[in-house]
Amino acid sequence: MSERNEDIAVALFGELFMADQLARNRISKVLPKGMELSHFGVLNHLARSGDERTPAQLARAFHVTRGAMTNTLTRLEWAGHVHIRPDWDDARRKFVAISPAGRAARDAAVQAVAPVIAEVVQALGADRVRALIPVLREMRTRLEDEG
Repeated sequence: MSERNEDIAVALFGELFMADQLARNRISKVLPKGMELSHFGVLNHLARSGDERTPAQLARAFHVTRGAMTNTLTRLEWAGHVHIRPDWDDARRKFVAISPAGRAARDAAVQAVAPVIAEVVQALGADRVRALIPVLREMRTRLEDEG
């Protein structure tokens, strides 16, 4: 990699890391009481997929350890936001599905988060943000493939 590309890469990832930290901080502040960003992420993933997932599949999707995902799922189950059932064909596995209460909690979180995100999009300009999404998506895909 040339010196110029390295400088660009360092600047890009520095901005991404800082934007990530600031976005997480702002979003965490507006989430419904008791909901953490990790909870919202899992609920949103399950709501969008519409299918059951195993804890291992969720851990891979979020790039966290199985232990970390188990902790998040335990808290979500305790709150009534997910249903965890055994796999009837393989008793060692479990399946996780979003509950009606979990869907309602996720929808409430989306309602709370959307204005914060929309404010940033409006300030930057929707066309500029729309143009950025494919680049960020490709970057994510490449990083996932290399991981």
